[in-house]
Amino acid sequence: MPHPDPPAPSPDSTRRARLAVGAVFAVHGAAQGSFATRIPWIKDQLDLSTAVLGLALAFPAIGASLAMPLASRIMHRYGALAAVRGLLMLWCAALALPAVAPSLVALCAVFAVFGATAGMADVAMNAQGVDVERAHGRSIMSGLHGLWSVGTLLGAAIGVGAVHLNVDARAHLALVAAALVAATPFICRGLLDVRPGPDEDPPPRFALPPRSALLIGAVGMCAILAEGASADWSGVYLRDVTGASETVAAASYTAFACTMAAARLAGDAVVRRMGPVRAVRLSGVLAVSGGTLVVTAQAPAQGIVGFALLGVGIAVVVPLAFAAAGRSGPNPGQAIAGVATVTYTTGLIAPTLIGTIGEVTSLPVSFGVVTAATAVLVAAAGVLGAGGRSTTVASDLSSPGGARASGDAGGRLARE
Repeated sequence: MPHPDPPAPSPDSTRRARLAVGAVFAVHGAAQGSFATRIPWIKDQLDLSTAVLGLALAFPAIGASLAMPLASRIMHRYGALAAVRGLLMLWCAALALPAVAPSLVALCAVFAVFGATAGMADVAMNAQGVDVERAHGRSIMSGLHGLWSVGTLLGAAIGVGAVHLNVDARAHLALVAAALVAATPFICRGLLDVRPGPDEDPPPRFALPPRSALLIGAVGMCAILAEGASADWSGVYLRDVTGASETVAAASYTAFACTMAAARLAGDAVVRRMGPVRAVRLSGVLAVSGGTLVVTAQAPAQGIVGFALLGVGIAVVVPLAFAAAGRSGPNPGQAIAGVATVTYTTGLIAPTLIGTIGEVTSLPVSFGVVTAATAVLVAAAGVLGAGGRSTTVASDLSSPGGARASGDAGGRLARE
């Protein structure tokens, strides 16, 4: 006997869900930003060399890549609201762990757990973002990722203040972790409780990403390559290639992060006007222009403008990749986990790849590779439209059967 279609969420519940999922992204980012400010303290506390610290910092990405496929199974079993709330609380609680690791081996193990909780929470909140976007009928994913960037900057600002006041990192991270864990149940109250249909089979515990997710993830990979390269190498590039001062070089990533956050916050309006495919193609053109400026830079100002354009150019790509994954097949959670795995793995490899190419040739050649990768965005943008039932969220909901499509993509909405 066929089951009736799930009721669509009311406008009020959709508005609450949009605010709630935005807060979830900001909290996730705040935890990441808080951690980043304490990496030097951890290095000094365990007396690690730069090379050894770099090796240890690979473990969060390894843990995330291994654990993210589990997130879709957790969402299937417990429902979206419980999954987001529980996984986000685990991620925030894990923030306190790196500062208390007594040895390098313990730090690597803690980092693996740290990355696993971060990655699973990332998958769950992006899946919730796709569901809210579909219910809202308008693009919101870029803005959600912009709020993550804002949360990162706020967490980093608090961390800088704690460092300035000589607050012990163990106390700082424990207090921030406790505050974020306590806040999470309250901010999650408005989320949509999306559950699987009664006849829907659970996803496997571990599985290779579906083919559709690999194609979409490849587009996200190009953007993540540029982001990782700019984040880790922009300061070195400006200092060593363009002769920038230490102060200008140190401030380069902040400028890059701020332009990318601003572009993400404004990106939804562009996506609504142009659609995801044209928006990503325009993004690719901007990113290629920025990369070209970086590669040819002879003065710091040109390099800074180039990195800023790179930030603007890649800003909306990953959010739109997650949104496309959520429309790409019968199991959105598994597809989102697949895209997240591809992008996280690229984020792990990118800094090392750029450094290796730079060592063998030069940093301008390294960023020539980055520029070539961003050119792929122009050619492959169509994948982000083809993955879904339509190229825009609004058309999904306004077409006949749109509410049913929403239910198929996200599962069964619990009655409120």
